[in-house]
Amino acid sequence: MNALLQPAPRRPIRELPDELISQIAAGEVVERPASVVRELVDNALDAGGREITVKLVAGGVRSILVEDDGQGIPSDELPLALRRHATSKIASLAELEGVVTMGFRGEALAAISSVAELAIASRTEGAPHAQRIDARSGELVPAARGIGTSVEVRELFFSTPARRKFLKTDATEFAHCLDAVRRHALARPDAGFAVWHEGKLSQQWRRATQAQRVRDVMGDEFVEQSCEVMLEAGPMRITGRAGTPAAARARADQQYVYVNGRYVRDKLIAHGVRSAYEDVLHGGRQPAYVLFIEIAPDRVDVNVHPTKIEVRFRDSREVHQAVRRAVEGALAAPRAASAAGDEAGGVAGVLLASEHLAGYAAVPAARPSSFGGGGFSPQPMRPQVQGALGLQQVATLWGGGESAPAARPAPLAAAASAVPASAASALDFQRDEWPLGRAVAQIGGVFVLAENSHGLVVVDMHAAHERIVYERLKASLGSAAIESQPLLIPATFAATAQEIATAQAQADNLRTLGLDVSALSATTLAVRSQPAALVGGDVVELARSVLAELSQYDASSVIQRAQDELLSTMACHGAVRANRQLTLDEMNALLRDMERTERSDQCNHGRPTWRQITMKELDALFWRGR
Repeated sequence: MNALLQPAPRRPIRELPDELISQIAAGEVVERPASVVRELVDNALDAGGREITVKLVAGGVRSILVEDDGQGIPSDELPLALRRHATSKIASLAELEGVVTMGFRGEALAAISSVAELAIASRTEGAPHAQRIDARSGELVPAARGIGTSVEVRELFFSTPARRKFLKTDATEFAHCLDAVRRHALARPDAGFAVWHEGKLSQQWRRATQAQRVRDVMGDEFVEQSCEVMLEAGPMRITGRAGTPAAARARADQQYVYVNGRYVRDKLIAHGVRSAYEDVLHGGRQPAYVLFIEIAPDRVDVNVHPTKIEVRFRDSREVHQAVRRAVEGALAAPRAASAAGDEAGGVAGVLLASEHLAGYAAVPAARPSSFGGGGFSPQPMRPQVQGALGLQQVATLWGGGESAPAARPAPLAAAASAVPASAASALDFQRDEWPLGRAVAQIGGVFVLAENSHGLVVVDMHAAHERIVYERLKASLGSAAIESQPLLIPATFAATAQEIATAQAQADNLRTLGLDVSALSATTLAVRSQPAALVGGDVVELARSVLAELSQYDASSVIQRAQDELLSTMACHGAVRANRQLTLDEMNALLRDMERTERSDQCNHGRPTWRQITMKELDALFWRGR
C-alpha cells in the first residue's frame, strides 16, 4: 500500500487556532446523504479503520450509521470532536500544506450535527467500555461496542425542511451513497467495505490487492477491455487502467481519478486523459478509466474546496503531460496479440454493433479542428516519407495545387516484401504465428477476411491503412515546424492581458505551429503569419484558440495535437480507398503492418479497424452442436 495512506500514530483532538482556521477552505459540506457518508468514511479511514460498515435507511435520509474498527476516540475528547475546527489531523500551517489524511478541516461533525441528530459511540484500546455522546444534549453515557467508532446520523435536514424537499427519491439518494463508498473502495484495497440498505446487504468489498479491488468494483468486463497504465515521471507515479476505445461509453460515468488516495475531479487531468484518446475515440464517446496519481504532498494543494474534491498542483503542466503520456503509452500497443482471442469482441461486435460500424461507407476527409473551428483544408505539405504500404506516394498526392488531386490510392505492393508470398500461402501455415492470421478473401471492396487460430478476422482495409499511414507520417515529421504563410495585411484584435502575456512567453511555440503573433500595444495583438494548410480560415479565431490552450496546458501537447490533425487529413487521403481490389500478398502485408503499428485497433477518427469472430460464435450461427 502507498506509504502516504498509512495511518499515522493517533494524535489528540484540538481546536485549531484562528490564524490556521482562516487558511482553511471552509464551507458547507452537507449537500445530501452521500456527503455525510463521504465525510464519515474519510474519518474512519484516517482513524485506521480496516473494516468499515455503512448502514442506511431510506437512502440515508432517515438514518446513516458508519462503523469502523479504528483507533477510537478517548471519552474526554468526544465533546471536543463535535466543535467546529477541532481535529487531530493538523496543528500548523506546514501540516496543512502537506496534509496526507483524507480529512483535515475539523468541520464535518459540527456541520452534520447542525442539520441532523448525531451521536458518536467510541472505544479506544485499553478502555473498559465505549462511551456514547449525543450531539444535541452533550450527554456522555457508557455504551457497548468493540474498539473503534460508530457515528449515527438520523433525520437529515430535520431542522431545515426547505433543504430536505430538494432531495431525490430514496433509491436515487442510496445510489449516490453507494457511489461515495465505491470511490473509497477503489482507492483503499487494504480496507474492507460493506453497505447495507433497509437491513439488507447491498454491496461488499473484501480486503484485496489493488488489481483485484479494481476488478471487484469495476467488473470483469472493464478489466478485460482495458489496458494497464504505469508511468514514473520525476516526483510522480501514475498507475491504473485505461479502457480501450472500443469499450468507450455514451456517458462519463466510469472515470475515476485519485491523487494520493483522494478521489478528485480535475479539469486538467480530464483534459490530459481526453487528449490521449484524441485520435482513437469515435465521436462524443467517453472513455472509462481508473487512475491513481502519487505525488509528493507538498506539490499538491488539497485545501481548495470545502468538499475536498478539487485540488491544485504546483506544476499543473507537468501533471497534464505525465497523465497524457501514461494513458497514451497504455493505448499505443496494438491489441491484436492479446485481443484476438477475446471472447468479448466477437460476432455481436461485428454484426450487431451499429454504433461502431455505422458510417463506414462515408469516411470523413478530415477531422474538425479544435484550433480554428473547421477542418484542415488539404494544402501543400511535403513530409519526406519512405517505407512500406506505399507511403512514398503520399508526398506525390500532396505535391501541390489548391487541393488533393484525385490520384490513384497509394499501392500496397511495397509492403508485400515484408511478408513473402510463399509464407502467406504455404500449406504448412501455422495460424498461431500471426495474431490477425492469414488473409483469405476480400468482400465488397471494403473488408478483408482473414483466418487465425480463433476463427474469422474482419478488417476494414481503408480504416486500417489510414492508421498505418498516419502513424508513419507522425514519425516522419517528428518535431518539425508546420509550414507558415505570411499575411499581406496583419490581422489585429483586442487582446486580454493573459493573451498578450501568453503570446510573448510562447512566441517560439507559436512559430512552430506556423503562427507569428506579436503585441502592437498593451491591448492589441497582431497575427502576421498563419499555417499554410489553413489559408482562408479565421486567423484571429485560430490565434485566440491556440493562445487559450497554451495558457492552460503543456505547450508540447498543444503543438503535437495541431500537427496530428493536419497529418490525419493527409493520411485519410493517402490511404487505400474502398473498392480497390487487393491481392492476397497485399492483404497479408496490411495485416502484418497492423500488428506492428501503434494504435492500429482504431482509425484516426476513432472507428474500429478490425473485429474477431470466434469459432464458437460461428458454430452458434449455424446451430452446430445442437
